[in-house]
Amino acid sequence: MRSSTGPDSGPVVVDSPVRLRELSRGWHRAGEVVGLVPTMGALHAGHMSLVDRARAENTKVVVSIFVNPLQFGPREDFQRYPRPVAADLELLRRASIAAVYMPRPEAMYPPEASTRVSVGGLTWRLEGLARPGHFEGVATVVAKLFWASEADQAYFGQKDAQQVAVVKRLAADLDSGVEIRVGPTVREADGLAVSSRNAYLDARERQAAASLSMALRKAADAYQAGERALAILHGTLLEELGREPLAQVDYAELVDPADFEGPGTLAVLAVRIGRTRLIDNHDLAKPFPG
Repeated sequence: MRSSTGPDSGPVVVDSPVRLRELSRGWHRAGEVVGLVPTMGALHAGHMSLVDRARAENTKVVVSIFVNPLQFGPREDFQRYPRPVAADLELLRRASIAAVYMPRPEAMYPPEASTRVSVGGLTWRLEGLARPGHFEGVATVVAKLFWASEADQAYFGQKDAQQVAVVKRLAADLDSGVEIRVGPTVREADGLAVSSRNAYLDARERQAAASLSMALRKAADAYQAGERALAILHGTLLEELGREPLAQVDYAELVDPADFEGPGTLAVLAVRIGRTRLIDNHDLAKPFPG
């Protein structure tokens, strides 16, 4: 299915949840199927692969652009997070989607708002432990996006594997009626996962960042060759990351993708390259792509 919006008309830009809900309800009354692609902007090939899939599976597609302050810690990169709004809107115009949701901060979080959404459980480990409050911020904004868009399906990238697990739990626990669709990680030619934060890397750091995908590849190759000892596979991850002087490992673990407790075959990494914190993951039971 394809969005009925033409490439020349461009998407409707909406800045309030009330207006988005009105649009979505009108579409549903007309028999349309609505897909949502939540983003923080700074769109790249990973985002656009989700947009393409959403367009193929829905008749109306909404892309949200909102740099969510609740999911950033006090010493994180909220202020410097890239916001190339004009470039993002041009990409979405060419993609022929129906609407772009760019809520005003005061519309998303009015001064009197005090409700936060906490999923618990898997949000207390790994990324949740390293970034206190992060997943509460993610869950809160995603819940608000679901309620505003009344989407039938919502699209997320596998690169943020723990976030995907949190969103699936949220959608199920709150009876949202939203089907969560997950797109594969999109990678550069050298394997680096595409990310808006890659723009922070200088030339040497960009070279060093390839150590994440190399570590995942080496561990996946070992698994595919028959290695099943998780301690050895874990050691392979750490050994490969240790070859890169600029790589400072926050965590490198093998977990169950359902609850992010071990043991399991999902290798998850968080590594600092200079000032930039990168994450990546891969299920070792599957060959590494490329």
